[in-house]
Amino acid sequence: MISRHIIGAAIGVLVIAGTASACGPDDTSGSSATPAVGTSKTAGGDDGKAETKAVPGFIGMGLQSAQDSARSAGFRSLSSHDSLGRGRMQAFDRNWKVCSQNIAAGKVVSVDTELDFGAVKLDETCPAKDQTAPAKAGGAMPDFAGKSVKTARAALDSGTSISVKDAAEDRFVLVESNWQVCTQKPAAGAKLNGQPVEFTAVKFGESCP
Repeated sequence: MISRHIIGAAIGVLVIAGTASACGPDDTSGSSATPAVGTSKTAGGDDGKAETKAVPGFIGMGLQSAQDSARSAGFRSLSSHDSLGRGRMQAFDRNWKVCSQNIAAGKVVSVDTELDFGAVKLDETCPAKDQTAPAKAGGAMPDFAGKSVKTARAALDSGTSISVKDAAEDRFVLVESNWQVCTQKPAAGAKLNGQPVEFTAVKFGESCP
């Protein structure tokens, strides 16, 4: 015969199981609901567009300071070029100063906009207007007089045979961005058909003979 104690214990187990079932996963009255998905915002706002800001004025600043200031203002796409059109690289930004900026100070643009600074070395004078490198030569020889040998070379076809001689002394023309063209052969306007090109040059600041 089954004792009364065993029967009572079995009934107790059934009661507890029923209570747990009544308060199981279907009970959503608590405060632990799953957070909603897709509620994050972009840095630019609800519409996903990039933030816009007024461009600061950089002219007259050292190039490194201008770049640091631009980054602090939220602009990250920065570039620079030689305002004298000589094709020099701004390897040490602290040695250069800003002469021009491609976006006028005060203009409101996206922070993704590239800011380009025209610059010269600290001991140089900014030109009234940025000078440009010669355009790519087509079928005729451009006029390279006064242009840097570096930009003259870059304007010609990469396969062109080019020789450069010092017009004043017997020096080696090593850093071509520091030398300006005095004479050229073929002459400006001559048809280019793959013939060799000859330049004579002096350093910038010197006069052609």
